[in-house]
Amino acid sequence: DLQKQGLRLTAEEIYSVNNSSLKDAIVQFNGGCTAEVVSKEGLLFTNHHCGYDAIAALSTPEKNYLKDGFFAMNNKEELPAKNLYVRFLVRMDDVTARINGKLNPQMSADERRAVIEAEYKAIQKENSENGKYTVVVRDFFSGNEFYYFVYQDYKDVRLVGTPTESIGKYGGDTDNWEWPRHTGDFSVFRIYGDANGNPAEYSLNNVPLKPKYHLPVSMKGVKPGDFTMIMGYPGRTNRYLTSYGINQLVTKDYIGWVDASKSAMDVMKKYMDKDTQIRLDYASQYASVANYWKNRAGTIESVNKNGTVADKQKVEAKFQEWANLAENKATYGNVLSEIEAYYKLIADRNLERNYATQFQRNAKYAVLPYRIGAALKSYIEQNEAGKAAMKARLLAGVEASYDGFHPVVEKDMLQTLLSLYKNKVPFDYQLPVMKYSNPAELANQADASIFSTKESLLKFIENPSLAVLENDPLYKFSGIMVAEAMMFGDKYVKADDQFAKNTRLYFDGLRKSMPEKEFYPDANSTMRVTFGKVDRLPIRTDRQYYGVKDNFYTDMKGMVAKYKKGDAEFDLPQRLLDLYKKKDFGPYKDKKGYMPVNFLSDNDITGGNSGSPILNGNGELIGLAFDGNSEALSGDIVFEKQWQKTINLDVRFLLWVMDKYHGAGYLLNEMTIRK
Repeated sequence: DLQKQGLRLTAEEIYSVNNSSLKDAIVQFNGGCTAEVVSKEGLLFTNHHCGYDAIAALSTPEKNYLKDGFFAMNNKEELPAKNLYVRFLVRMDDVTARINGKLNPQMSADERRAVIEAEYKAIQKENSENGKYTVVVRDFFSGNEFYYFVYQDYKDVRLVGTPTESIGKYGGDTDNWEWPRHTGDFSVFRIYGDANGNPAEYSLNNVPLKPKYHLPVSMKGVKPGDFTMIMGYPGRTNRYLTSYGINQLVTKDYIGWVDASKSAMDVMKKYMDKDTQIRLDYASQYASVANYWKNRAGTIESVNKNGTVADKQKVEAKFQEWANLAENKATYGNVLSEIEAYYKLIADRNLERNYATQFQRNAKYAVLPYRIGAALKSYIEQNEAGKAAMKARLLAGVEASYDGFHPVVEKDMLQTLLSLYKNKVPFDYQLPVMKYSNPAELANQADASIFSTKESLLKFIENPSLAVLENDPLYKFSGIMVAEAMMFGDKYVKADDQFAKNTRLYFDGLRKSMPEKEFYPDANSTMRVTFGKVDRLPIRTDRQYYGVKDNFYTDMKGMVAKYKKGDAEFDLPQRLLDLYKKKDFGPYKDKKGYMPVNFLSDNDITGGNSGSPILNGNGELIGLAFDGNSEALSGDIVFEKQWQKTINLDVRFLLWVMDKYHGAGYLLNEMTIRK
């Protein structure tokens, strides 16, 4: 099928265990993005927003790589990125028959879980080669199938280069999820290993990795209809969600997510605008929250506009007709009605969980005391020898937890998000500790807490007291909150287990009732391939296209036209403006004379695909996938074939920024460039 579309590779060239193949050039980047190896020296391309956290952590007000950009001019100048790793896929295999062979419909949910967990552990032990590899087992098709994946992780990853933020994040939140885009969303890293090419902790003795395979880079350019393929690690989709589940998302779950996210963003921005160090320390958190805030808000709008619920109801009607047949009724007849009843039961529970989740993710005073407090309690209870053995690890944990921590921000965040929770969650569904806490009073008590600052906590460790710990206001609040949340969840265990069973049965029934249809599994952070073509969106009267008539690409003309001097989102560096004015595009311009920036394809991606390579039919890199479009923000729950597009960074603009703007053209010498 792919070769009919324009693929000129064999299956073996895409995935092979015994020979080098495309999959050996694609890595999962730090667990949440994708990156690709593009040189014989382990050079990596990924998105700017994927490298954002590492770049911010390496930046200081004096050397602000995030704002000003950075490119190493040789290996010695490359910067070790803290807590960053990449993951190569070694091989995968199907263990559906093995696991399903030990399951039966009469098992309770607990019995089923125990069998699956035991098999997972056995499979991991069988394939890890005594810890050499990381082995992950995942369920597919709503728990009906199982596959395992063998990975090799490299932890010495160094920053080679990042464009100035006004290029890498051009358009900011305004343009996020929108087309047309003019964003140079890329960053460059390098993988290091020991002298034998094996993973190793950071060391000056490590050397650049000699990869099994690296992607060649095409300078040919793109046109509508060209075959495109994206390989990467999409995070999570829920494409087979029922109409009841979608209705729950857009009327309850995402309403709480959007509301709480926006409040958290407002708190961060208030302080980020006043202080450069706070801006650097909260840049990654803010960007992550803002991204999902806009996505969830857009999903609500897309679902309502595109009639997604009605479309799902048509599928469910067909399923129910099949389920009502005499031979199917006993197993499948009540599945949909029980799923509907489940969503009615958990509607406000889920609303509470979304407000609580954003509170716990963004208000560090809400969770740090519980997390660190457990280790502190264990430390206090040790004898002197035990304390000595624990101390270094405890101190390292404190340093990591308070890295980039600002009490003034965290007090405000605690008070703001707790107040929001109390005001928006139905009273009967609030956790008691949150229901009866005074937000302003709790925030003020933070000043007297041992968890107030890193310094106060380090001081406590030197003279620890169990009585002081157990009476600490933040420790008590945090511990009670976690305990109550677990008890709250326990009330719904049976309902959740039955829902999981019905979800498996629904998907199983869908496949049996529609034998003519091809089903693909939802994304679950494992490697996937999506194929399509360079494609257009219709011209919209409410958008400005800056002279582009064929709506599949954007160019530097549009980028410069959006320029607003001093604007946080649309400023541009003078050097770029000067190069544009001189039309100094070098060999990177399109044959029609313009300097390309971004282009569209109709590939199917989601979060986790960020940084994925978009390839032509020869398996050559033509760009980096970095976003979707607002017309199809419901993409995680339904693929809108007419509307859903992938927004890609044209690799020619990436190379232009590296070479012409940042003067790092030497990096092209280690790459395979095909003109």
